[in-house]
Amino acid sequence: MVVMPLHEFAHAFAAVKCGDDTPKLAGRYTLNPFAHFDILGLLMLLIARFGWAKPVPINPYNFRNVKWGYFWTSIAGVLANYLTAIIIYPLIVLYFNYVTFDFLLFDELIYFVLWFIYLISVNLVVFNLIPVFPLDGFRVLEVITNGQGKVIEFLKKYGYIILLALILWGVVVERFEFMPEYLDFFGLFMRTVTGWLRYPIEALWGLIFN
Repeated sequence: MVVMPLHEFAHAFAAVKCGDDTPKLAGRYTLNPFAHFDILGLLMLLIARFGWAKPVPINPYNFRNVKWGYFWTSIAGVLANYLTAIIIYPLIVLYFNYVTFDFLLFDELIYFVLWFIYLISVNLVVFNLIPVFPLDGFRVLEVITNGQGKVIEFLKKYGYIILLALILWGVVVERFEFMPEYLDFFGLFMRTVTGWLRYPIEALWGLIFN
């Protein structure tokens, strides 16, 4: 899986460019996926379509500008994911329209992999911008609020519990057909916002290829 390593490498790249060599010292300034994978996060991605990698260690006090360095490092991952989606989508269109070979369903596998990378990339943008610890959206919220306030303390203390509860509740609603779909409010939120983010990508490349 290339999406999450790209996300974490983007964090590392931004941190180093802003003056902090901590990711290099920790062996995270690399595209090697094995340096970034978190087993539980990978399993959750496969089971619930929401996962995570090992966070890249940084030291904000090494940044040339602490506030802006922290901000750019925080959003670098989601920017990398959205850029990946922008690049992958035209490959899907080209593959669908112009590749005609059929060899043991290999063509369908390639198409599925491209779609999977595209959808996961957009989903990770939305998921990681949720302002709950330890996601990137929480880091951005910290920059905006200077890391102060009761809301920040609450989200930092209970962030993991909130995220796991939302994800697992969505899985339960999806698995049990007798439960109405509207109860999956987290899934509804994700589908709605990812749809908004997909629209400009698909509209842009649609104009180019049509």
